[in-house]
Amino acid sequence: MVKLAADPRRSLFAKYCVVLFTAVALPLFANGGLEAWFGYRDRRDQLHALLGLEARDAAFRIQGFIDTIREQLGWMVQLPWTPAAEERQRLDALRLLRQVPAIAQLTLIDGEGRERLQVSRVSLNRAGSGADRSGDPAVAGARAARAWYGPVTYHRGSEPFMTVAVAGNRASVGVAVAEINLKLIRDVISGIRVGETGQAFVLDGPGRLVAHPDISLVLRGAGDPAARLLATLREEARAAGGIATGLDSLGRRVIAATAPVPGVDWTVVVMQPAAEAFGPIARALLRTAALILLGLLFAAALAYGLARRMTGPIRLLEDGTQRIGAGDFGHRIAITSTDELGRLAARFNAMAGELALSQERQERIGRLRRFLAPQVAELVDRCGDDGVLDGRRVEVAVIFGDLRGFTAFSAGSPPETVLDVLGEYFAALGGEITAHGATLVTFTGDGLMALINAPVPVPDPGITAVRLALAMQAAVRPLAAAWSARGFRLGFGVGAAMGPATVGRIGCEGRYDYTAIGPVVNLAARLCAEAADAQILVDAALAEAARGRCGVTPLGTLPLKGWTREVPVFGVAR
Repeated sequence: MVKLAADPRRSLFAKYCVVLFTAVALPLFANGGLEAWFGYRDRRDQLHALLGLEARDAAFRIQGFIDTIREQLGWMVQLPWTPAAEERQRLDALRLLRQVPAIAQLTLIDGEGRERLQVSRVSLNRAGSGADRSGDPAVAGARAARAWYGPVTYHRGSEPFMTVAVAGNRASVGVAVAEINLKLIRDVISGIRVGETGQAFVLDGPGRLVAHPDISLVLRGAGDPAARLLATLREEARAAGGIATGLDSLGRRVIAATAPVPGVDWTVVVMQPAAEAFGPIARALLRTAALILLGLLFAAALAYGLARRMTGPIRLLEDGTQRIGAGDFGHRIAITSTDELGRLAARFNAMAGELALSQERQERIGRLRRFLAPQVAELVDRCGDDGVLDGRRVEVAVIFGDLRGFTAFSAGSPPETVLDVLGEYFAALGGEITAHGATLVTFTGDGLMALINAPVPVPDPGITAVRLALAMQAAVRPLAAAWSARGFRLGFGVGAAMGPATVGRIGCEGRYDYTAIGPVVNLAARLCAEAADAQILVDAALAEAARGRCGVTPLGTLPLKGWTREVPVFGVAR
């Protein structure tokens, strides 16, 4: 019985499941991963562009605010100071305070560095004080660079201020120095919104807050931890080329973009919390993950169903193969599909039918071989019925052969030795008989009878019989030499004749023999009895058939039992 490896179906089912699941799941994962990556990259690029645009726009507006004040101050230092022009200068200064609300205080200094006029929103106006202001940093800076911007200061810890000084085209014209209230810059910064919680702020060169939507952070100064975090964020953005990720004043991770404000060494920073910035991507990822999960569930169900659908027929094939291998050739595999598995099942069923026929044939041949010669059994099977064994008259060649001295040998030797000698003897002769297409009809004791041309036809039965007789002698010759070496005096003689005979099966129910009946059989038997050791005696018909092909020697005539006249006898040699 055929035994298969332990539970191969489970591993095959698992392989199909894994392959099919992977075939569906891998594209889902790849598509989800690519969508997530490209979505993140596009969102990041859009955010960087938006933050950079907002930062540059705020820097442009702040620069415009400062440039406007500088240009307005420039108009105050167009003409040199004269006694007749003092009143006009005072009126122009008051008009400038009304036109530019950001100017909290304006001081005009003549070409010699003397204070000539001061108008203010928070203190008393004064004119013609003559105080020497030539050593003030604002005056010196304006004379050196035409425009000078001071550091950010806080008056009484409230609003931020900055000093701006502008010098005239000529030294005699003098310098205009203004204190600028920077709260309007805070209005610009507070108007910037990126998303829901994104905001902007302005830092000066040393890292102090100039403007921030939360004024309390501005008033705390540069030493405040929150301000230091914002300064660190600015430095990280600068080092990264204008865009960076860092922490804001609340410790949240933000994405920030910077833009410089020319002239005043300020930096505008626009930022948005990373969680808010990439919130759409996170939500898209969640949706993608949900779709991937659904896809995986579908892939698992599909893989399971397809694997069962594929392994089901394979399981039937496996079971059917096992039953057919165990000898159940009547089993049929029930797969009705028209695909490869269905065609394979049809071939298995056809193979099982052929195996059943082959088994039946082998059994029939086995039964025939119990009482028929192998060639006869094969002929009956090839013809499909045993009609070929029916009696008929045909020209046959009959060969008899037996051992000389066997009676004395068997009487004086142990049974085991006798059987060993007979086994070697019949094995050698049986091979030659089969090789020459003859039929071993019977063997008794040390003798045997072979038919040529019945029931298996032979083209030239005469010469075939002579060649078989020679081959039989040649096969026994080395055996006889070996027996002689062991002390056994055994020889072998052959008698053969050719003529018409009646051939067919004879016997009773359950036991039949195929044989030949007629004078030619008796003649061959008598010739064998007369043949000496290593001698082949044939009748005139075989002698005529062998003449010219091998040595044939007339030996005269012999009186044989059953014949009224002496029979011509011939000897055959190589």
